[in-house]
Amino acid sequence: MTTVASSLVHDVLGRRAEEVDRPIIDYIINVLADEDFDFGDDGEGAFDALGELLVAAGCVTDFDECRSVCSTLTEKFGKHGLVKAKPTVRSLAAPVRMDDGMDEGQAPKKKQEVIDGPVLTERDRAKLDRRKRKDERQREQQYQMHLAEMEAARAGMPVVTVNHDGGGGANIKDLHLEGFNVSVGGRDLIVDGSVTLTFGRHYGLIGRNGTGKTTFLRHLAMHAIDGIPNSCQILHVEQEVAGDDTSALQCVVNTDIERSQLLEEEVRLLAQQVQFIYTFACFFFPEFLTDAMLMLFVNYYNLKRELELEEAMGKSNEEIDKDAIGLRLQEVYKRLEFIDADSAESRAASILAGLSFSPEMQQKATKTFSGGWRMRIALARALFIEPDLLLLDEPTNHLDLHAVLWLESYLVKWPKTCIIVSHAREFLNSVVTDILHLHGQKLTAYKGDYDTYERTRIEQLKNQQKAFESNERSRNHMQAFIDKFRYNAKRAALVQSRIKALDRLGHVDEIVNDPDYKFEFPTPDDRPGAPIISFSDASFGYPGGPLLFKNLNFGIDLDSRIAMVGPNGIGKSTILKLIAGELQPTSGTVFRSAKVRIAVFSQHHVDGLDLTSNPLLYMMRCFPGVPEQKLRSHLGSFGVTGNLALQPMYTLSGGQKSRVAFAKITFKKPHIILLDEPSNHLASHSPCCYILFCMDNYLDLDAVEALIQGLVIFQGGILMVSHDEHLISGSVDELWVVSEGKIAPFHGTFQDYKKLLQSH
Repeated sequence: MTTVASSLVHDVLGRRAEEVDRPIIDYIINVLADEDFDFGDDGEGAFDALGELLVAAGCVTDFDECRSVCSTLTEKFGKHGLVKAKPTVRSLAAPVRMDDGMDEGQAPKKKQEVIDGPVLTERDRAKLDRRKRKDERQREQQYQMHLAEMEAARAGMPVVTVNHDGGGGANIKDLHLEGFNVSVGGRDLIVDGSVTLTFGRHYGLIGRNGTGKTTFLRHLAMHAIDGIPNSCQILHVEQEVAGDDTSALQCVVNTDIERSQLLEEEVRLLAQQVQFIYTFACFFFPEFLTDAMLMLFVNYYNLKRELELEEAMGKSNEEIDKDAIGLRLQEVYKRLEFIDADSAESRAASILAGLSFSPEMQQKATKTFSGGWRMRIALARALFIEPDLLLLDEPTNHLDLHAVLWLESYLVKWPKTCIIVSHAREFLNSVVTDILHLHGQKLTAYKGDYDTYERTRIEQLKNQQKAFESNERSRNHMQAFIDKFRYNAKRAALVQSRIKALDRLGHVDEIVNDPDYKFEFPTPDDRPGAPIISFSDASFGYPGGPLLFKNLNFGIDLDSRIAMVGPNGIGKSTILKLIAGELQPTSGTVFRSAKVRIAVFSQHHVDGLDLTSNPLLYMMRCFPGVPEQKLRSHLGSFGVTGNLALQPMYTLSGGQKSRVAFAKITFKKPHIILLDEPSNHLASHSPCCYILFCMDNYLDLDAVEALIQGLVIFQGGILMVSHDEHLISGSVDELWVVSEGKIAPFHGTFQDYKKLLQSH
């Protein structure tokens, strides 16, 4: 069957099938040759399944041609009997009464519900519909304005490249930023802020989601805060690199613009020298011209054409100053030696290798990588450039544990200043020397790593509370004396003395703590009997590709607390999809209890949220008919309360969006939660009832603590993919290592697993 399908595909696609990569053609053939594949009416099923792939691979020029090709393929496959026939509808031999066997009596009519309040007329309903459409248009317009503002902000970012002359670094040591304000959309985030960034120190910027950490970094990168010299290079790693035909390695090396310009100039000068030598030889010594010299001249003309130098080279021999060319070449070579141009590629390759790029991947075009891998390239470019001030916003996002450990060791030796926003406390403990705490529109600096900050902060709050209580006692005591003897003439002098003392005493501000984060996962009303989920000799591989997993045998129940670890790309997310039923094994069986409900939290949660809507409206659309108060209560169990539930979601921070996604996936009270990097991006998924967590790095440190507490008391099964040591150590009991197509329990702690990786 596959042979016939291959012949038909090549017949329809013609020569273009030979120009496409073999794995892609094999995948298309295998999909169409599947005996259960539904081609649909006039090839619509084939178009839905393969349309985008055919256009992207260049098999067809556009989607119109793609529909035509899919229709032709359906027709040809049908002639060869390869299109599965649609089931026919069988007619009954005789009429059947649907009420046979039922009581003859008439069923009681349902009583009409009494409507409390006035009945809406058609005119009223039309008004409500118009108002609803108007509100939706306004939300969409506001969202588009927000996107335009963000795009304008990105466009205003200065371009930062490798600076070999030391630029700001040699002269700019410390940055003293005083009396600055940061706001966005009319909302003040930092008021009268002051901070000193000492050269060579590594700062961890912490604070609740939505306090303005990322906005502060953007203002720094745009030099929008007074006190930053224009010569100071600041690079904010925020956006992935653009996908094009440039290789990953060349994309990093190209940030050294001076090196690229010098190498191009070297090529031009050498081409001019070759032209001069050949012209001179032809005129004076034609008999000495050898084949090698002729080949050199041919190569020169090829080079000339590639660099489009016809106009520049259209000079006569007399116009070329060979002495000037030689002198300039010497200057170019000296400069290339000074900037160590020869080592640039090896240094870039070393950084990419640390971020888990194999030598083969480094040579691939950037357009072939996913967004996560292109973010790694952006990080590699920043490390290669070495700006005076490096700003990293959740740098461990998209990194596996191998890359995180490498980045830790690399940043510990970072010679310049950097500010890091991260939810991973162990990463902060390893890398930072100081903590900047953004709280209550103020920035406060603390010496030491995150654990040191935490101890210092707790001690400060205790002392501040004691000072406040002591101040209140003194003030109350004095005020009581004043109130008691205010009108006693004999004690007038004492009263006046107390009033002056009360004024001198002043006020000590009361401690205003952030509201506690909440992650209250609902308890399932039922508990399905064992087995819940079991894999029996299950194997899986994507069509046309090798087997990713072979003969998997394991089970998950309501008491399971498991974390899966392993390098990126090994297939951990695929395992979660097999568990959730999104994928089916190619052989073996995966059993799921018919009563089990599974919730999945994955890395792409924002894609599933309507950013033009607010959390409450979004939940009302997801669960129509559910009372508003019940939805508000459920959102509140994840900390989305009050006005936050009514804010447009494009104004929410990543962590706040994650909590909305958590609220959505857990509304049906799942039995099992599957988490894919839950401390990163979170995304809602299927309505099953184990919870699948794919946790991304958009929860702040306090939210991670709350998540741990919520998972500990959750009365169901948990399977997570994460490299967050604190999260894993605090919420699961077992470690499973995914490698070489197998899943095996790891007998030890997460710290033991890290040591094992570091020893290899």
